[in-house]
Amino acid sequence: MTEGRPEIAVGAIVVVEGRLLMVRRGHEPNKGLWTVPGGRVERGESLEDAVKREIREETGLAVEVGRLAGHLEYIGEHHLVILDFLAQPQDGSEPVAGDDADEVRWVPLDEIANLDCTPRFVELLTEWGVLP
Repeated sequence: MTEGRPEIAVGAIVVVEGRLLMVRRGHEPNKGLWTVPGGRVERGESLEDAVKREIREETGLAVEVGRLAGHLEYIGEHHLVILDFLAQPQDGSEPVAGDDADEVRWVPLDEIANLDCTPRFVELLTEWGVLP
């Protein structure tokens, strides 16, 4: 992290047949909590390429990136500006946990609120129209 400067991160909101692609984080920040796959944008990388790379690293899936769903700012040990994009899988592959994800699974939208999720996750997905 560059001292005193925020970093940009991306996430992918992938909904198929009423289920959201979610990962349980394997490392800090938020180790053990459920969220969408994503991570930091690398220098020289476009936002779309960062979404594709992070999803591939954390779930093994290839996705087509859609519009920006919303953003959030996390200020704690790190200062992150997180941009979450809608995305769709490019094939019917099943996700496999990789990189810093302990587990990956398709979660029915009506069950997400029952999981131990990252702070404000359910609230933001509701605000962005992903959850009813």
